[in-house]
Amino acid sequence: MTDRKPVFLLGDDHQIVRQGMALIVKDLFPGAEIKHASTLREILEKAGEGFLDAAILDAQFPDGNSVTILKKIRELQPDARIIIFSSAEEEHYSLKFIAEGANGFLSKLAEEAEIETALQELMTRGSYFSPITQQLLAQAALNPVGPDPLARLTDRELEVADLMAEGLGNLEIANKLDLRQNTVSTFKKRIFKKLDVETLVDFLEVMRIHREEPRR
Repeated sequence: MTDRKPVFLLGDDHQIVRQGMALIVKDLFPGAEIKHASTLREILEKAGEGFLDAAILDAQFPDGNSVTILKKIRELQPDARIIIFSSAEEEHYSLKFIAEGANGFLSKLAEEAEIETALQELMTRGSYFSPITQQLLAQAALNPVGPDPLARLTDRELEVADLMAEGLGNLEIANKLDLRQNTVSTFKKRIFKKLDVETLVDFLEVMRIHREEPRR
């Protein structure tokens, strides 16, 4: 790196998270310029205003999921290092973000020492992959199916999953797809098992991450 002070974009809809991360960034990189954004729209605006060395972004915002704008950020800032800093489960989501252009994934449950290590590696090596993500990448290299858990679903199961994500109940899904209600219940059990989720909240998060189309 040159003598120029690095520029960081912190994207999170919780101000306290951005403030905490800003303190760590300033401690590691004295004099760093820090830009803040609380929505996807603000992230894109900031990304278009000037050069960025790094962007530290949450996964989910009030106006959508950051996976939908990663390619646009990459167009605006081809050299920026992008890391996702999220409470979403790493084993379920990190590869999706990396496939869309992120240079790493960091859990909000990580200790401060790991956060510091991640940022240092992000700036010196250009990426940060935790042991969990490294293992996932190794598995993905051996598995041509890829990191998308929805690929485990049959076409019919995906139809049911999409309608569940839209908020339809069993009876509504049954009527729409000309199925019996108990058949829909069976599909739901299979879907939850294949996606490795136990609650509707977890299911909806998987659908938001892996089913939402990128914004144009």
